Formats: sequence, C-alpha cells, structure tokens
Amino acid sequence: MSYDKKDLERRMDGAISSLQSELQGLRTGRASVNLLETVQVKAYGSTMPINQVGSVSVMDARMLAVNIWDKTLVGAADKAIRESGLGLNPVVDGQNLRIPIPALNEERRIELTKVAGKYAEAARVAVRNIRRDGMDSLKKMEKDGEISEDEQRGLVDEVQKLTDVYVKKVDETLKAKEAEIMQV
Repeated sequence: MSYDKKDLERRMDGAISSLQSELQGLRTGRASVNLLETVQVKAYGSTMPINQVGSVSVMDARMLAVNIWDKTLVGAADKAIRESGLGLNPVVDGQNLRIPIPALNEERRIELTKVAGKYAEAARVAVRNIRRDGMDSLKKMEKDGEISEDEQRGLVDEVQKLTDVYVKKVDETLKAKEAEIMQV
C-alpha cells in the first residue's frame, strides 16, 4: 500500500462524476434524455434500460419522445415510465411515446432540492472515505519507515487540501443544480 496522489484524484473525480450523473436524472421541468435513464422496461423475460428498447429524444423544452423499436414492447415501456416515480404520463402514438414534462410546483421543487442534497452528501462521504484511505496509507508508510514523519505531515496536508477542493466541487455542483431546480 503506497500513497498515490493521482489515484486519489482519479477516485475523487469518480465521486464527482457519479454525483453529476445522479443529478442529471432529477427532473427540473425541462425535457432531457437523461430523465429516462433510470427507467427499466420488462422485455424479453428480463428488465432492461429504456434506451435499449427504443430511442429517446427531446422534441422541445417540455416534451420527450421515445420511439420503441419492437411494437410488442410499447405497452411495457408505457407502463415502466408511468411506474418509474418520475410523475410522467406518456401518450401512446403507434410505436412512439410522447411524454409531456409537467411544470414543477413549489412543493415538488423543494422536495427535489432535498433529494439533490442527499446525493451531494453521499458524494462528500465518498470523498472523505477516499481521504481516509490516503491518510491510512501515509500512516502505514511512515510506520514502515518508507517516509519520515515530516514527509508524512506534508503529504497529510496535501491530501487534506485535495479533499477540500473536491468537497468544494461537490458544493458548487449542488448549488448549480438547486438553482436550476428552483428556476421557474
């Protein structure tokens, strides 16, 4: 076990990108193909992401379209979207599903900012866990005599600064998403 700043950065970047992809799935009242990423359709005896049974596209700011490739799956896709908890009601039009995106009310916006906050807190915890791994490896290296106590102190400061930078990135990402959600 050795200290590798690049590895810590890579893992912290992973926590940030995971947060960003989770936040993309939150509905903001604007149509986005990412909105349906979490929808799973029962097809061919298993469940699969909706983007594997049809193509998702944005028609305009408040309308999504899903073109289902196999017409026998239109009903299953419709049902999956309705039961996804996203509050969406597709309109079946042949092999296409038109999905109007309703405007968000104030209560739902506040609820979504709380969910975004939970995602951000999970990302902060992930960043802190990565910091802990780095600190543990530095303690072990110092104990094994690979680095001096002074070198260890300097590297501990470096890991802490890196952690602070990434926690700040999490906070900035959350702030931007909250502003987007609350925008009417």
